[in-house]
Amino acid sequence: MLGTQARPVVDIRAACPDDDEERVRLFLQGLSRATLTNRFFVGPGRPSASLVRAMVARDDRRDALLALHGDAVIGHAMSHLADGDGGVEAEIAVVVDDRWQNLGIGSRLVRTLLRRASVRGAVVAGMDVMTENRRVLAMVRRTWPSATIVTHGPSVEIKARLAFAEQGSVGSPLTM
Repeated sequence: MLGTQARPVVDIRAACPDDDEERVRLFLQGLSRATLTNRFFVGPGRPSASLVRAMVARDDRRDALLALHGDAVIGHAMSHLADGDGGVEAEIAVVVDDRWQNLGIGSRLVRTLLRRASVRGAVVAGMDVMTENRRVLAMVRRTWPSATIVTHGPSVEIKARLAFAEQGSVGSPLTM
């Protein structure tokens, strides 16, 4: 879609539960079967109202970010904080519209989400990835070389310490 064009302006902001539900619903409906499977581990279906609400919910444990081009959602990231063995863990999930993949939008979403999670006390990040999602797994191995990666059938569980949270810096070791 965007091959030789200059990089378009993409804004990243926190989701607004009352205002963004319809935008997120439309975003989900536009995703390919492969992208839906990689993100939700299931194929296409009509996004339920409860799923959409969960994707824009924000509170002391949950965070949700949107990547927007104009008024259209082109990416989504969310985290959930929970106490774990190694300290507060931020479980993250990210999805980018098929036409906008490979442009650094997912990386920007992850960096922003992890910075926000570290401010709220997270020292470990975790995510589940489909074993077939080789692009994301390669990116994780390249940018998170110390991550633990455990295969559970069709999915892989990834956990990594957030060094920038411990050091109090504003930068992220993730350069995805």
